[in-house]
Amino acid sequence: MSNSQLEPQKFFASVSMGEEKPFDFLRILFEGVIAGGTAGVVVETALYPIDTIKTRLQAARGGGKILLKGLYSGLAGNLAGVLPASAIFVGVYEPTKQKLLQSFPENLSAVAHLTAGAIGGAASSLIRVPTEVVKQRMQTGQFASAPDAVRLIVAKEGFKGLYAGYGSFLLRDLPFDAIQFCIYEQLRIGYKLAARRDLNDPENAIIGAFAGALTGAVTTPLDVIKTRLMVQGSANQYKGIIGCVQTIVREEGTQAFLKGIGPRVLWIGIGGSIFFGVLERTKQLLAQRRPGAQKENFKQC
Repeated sequence: MSNSQLEPQKFFASVSMGEEKPFDFLRILFEGVIAGGTAGVVVETALYPIDTIKTRLQAARGGGKILLKGLYSGLAGNLAGVLPASAIFVGVYEPTKQKLLQSFPENLSAVAHLTAGAIGGAASSLIRVPTEVVKQRMQTGQFASAPDAVRLIVAKEGFKGLYAGYGSFLLRDLPFDAIQFCIYEQLRIGYKLAARRDLNDPENAIIGAFAGALTGAVTTPLDVIKTRLMVQGSANQYKGIIGCVQTIVREEGTQAFLKGIGPRVLWIGIGGSIFFGVLERTKQLLAQRRPGAQKENFKQC
């Protein structure tokens, strides 16, 4: 009875987890860090111009026009933050997910994915927020380089200026990370059950694209609020999340909360495809390099 109860739960583990091997925190952490960092850098480099357009659309107040020049402005500095942030996120997400899946009953696997996504997002936010602040201010033309941006932000606003909009960032990214990874994981589980085989790279990419686009669309209003708070600088035209919402509604109407939804859905949809495709492939390659790795280790989802 014990084996029959535990076996179905293992089906919900990730490809990086062997069928009969015990939970190995350090190995899963290491593989998550490498896979996450690789996937994050690939996505950011490929889709940075779309992200820049989205940011400029959201930052423009009223009917202001946006510039289509300098779409790669701030990429180098952003990659310096994206690499460790993505590595931390997946490095925390993977072992947390594995541990929760072992602890929760099979019918609560979605809760495990939601919780692991939120915890991963919270852990990586310490790096993601300063990276996002610098990136978005460079994208909107406030600074010419990442070092100048950091130096001037700290000089004018103090160290806390690098964490401008931190509350709105968490308000957007914790549900975003939790929902996106939960949708992705649950769709993979359902697809694998229906197909009765492992998923290939294109299938992982398609599921990742759907999960990213859907989550990106739903969280666009939160993204608009976060962007406005992060790019306002020392002007402080918005007094916190509630004040930002009230000002936007009063001056621009509720439709302003959907600014940039097109580029955002496109960016995160394509980004989800690339991110999850690269993530799963990198995890499989790392698993193949383990001492004594066997092909059956990849039969888990």
